[in-house]
Formats: sequence, C-alpha cells, structure tokens
Amino acid sequence: MAEKPKYVTVPSEEAVAAERERLQYQKKYRQTLLTTVYALGVVAAVAVLVATMFLPVLQVSGSSMEPTLSDGDIIALVKGGKLETGDLVGFYYQNKLLLKRVIAGPGDVVDMDDDGDVFVNGEQLDEPYVTAKALGETDLDYPYQVPDNRYFVMGDNRTTSIDSRSSAIGCIEKDQIVGKVLLRVWPLNRLSLVS
Repeated sequence: MAEKPKYVTVPSEEAVAAERERLQYQKKYRQTLLTTVYALGVVAAVAVLVATMFLPVLQVSGSSMEPTLSDGDIIALVKGGKLETGDLVGFYYQNKLLLKRVIAGPGDVVDMDDDGDVFVNGEQLDEPYVTAKALGETDLDYPYQVPDNRYFVMGDNRTTSIDSRSSAIGCIEKDQIVGKVLLRVWPLNRLSLVS
C-alpha cells in the first residue's frame, strides 16, 4: 500500500508578516539589552576609576573624629592639593586607613599644655571642632618640631584618639596621605561638606 502524500499548508500573508515582526522585535530587544549592559559596564568602570584615582569613598570606623564624623558615616575624599592646618585627611597606617585632622606641617613647632590647649609656632589654635580638650595619650616632649615632609595630626575626640601625640603613630609622611575629606555622603540627613 502506498503512503499518502503529506500536504504542507502555506501560512497566510498576515501570519508571515506577524512572524517577521516578532523576529525583528526580538532582534531589537537583544541589541537594546546588549547596548544597555555595555553602557552600564562602561559607567561602572569609569565610576570605579574615578573613585580610586580622584575621589575615594570610605566608611568611618571608630569614634576618634567625633563629633565631626561619627562611626558609620560614609565620606568622600579628594586626592591632591595643598594641606593646611585644620584639614581632615585620610592616611594609611599599618594597612589601615585612619582619619585625623592636620594640626601642623613640616617644620612647625607644636606645644600642648596640661589642659589640652594646642599651640603651633607659639599661637594657640582655635579649634571649634573639639568639644572636650584633653592632653590624651602622649609620650612626646613638648615643644615638638614636626620633621621635614611630615604632618602632625590629631583626632577631634582628644580623649580617645591615638594620633601624632603618640610615638606609636607619630607624624605622618605626605606619601601616606590618601586625600582630604571633602564630603559626608551618608547618612543623608547629615549630607554636607566636612571641615
């Protein structure tokens, strides 16, 4: 017995047009998706580059900079520029990033009295950012001259901060400094330039 021939049904013009439209839509969708993923990748790469090269972002850990900066605050630093007395800086110390305030630069003479008043080159510093002055943990002989290419730094919370007053940290070299604190990013209700 012979097999019956199979008949192929030809789709209508409308069905062919609908299928063509569906395939074109899929192609455009894939292209748009790939372009979007590529653009997001480029934006992420640029953001990482900017963050590491020019504007590092980090989270504050500890209480040595209170009340100016609190534990958990997220801040942005800016690299480069001249350092001045009063600037907040981030610097590396034993594979940790510490935040302190520049008190004196290379060649300056730092002195402190028993009440915690700080003098640089014979003039008392105006420190509105310090709520409780204290001599703190110090093993230096005052007056103390800051060595060349180094900075004398202190935390704003003078009673708990371990800083240049202790020979454990000492004065920091310019090469250790990551950048100046520019902006508190988080929490949003405290978003502000930091000084």
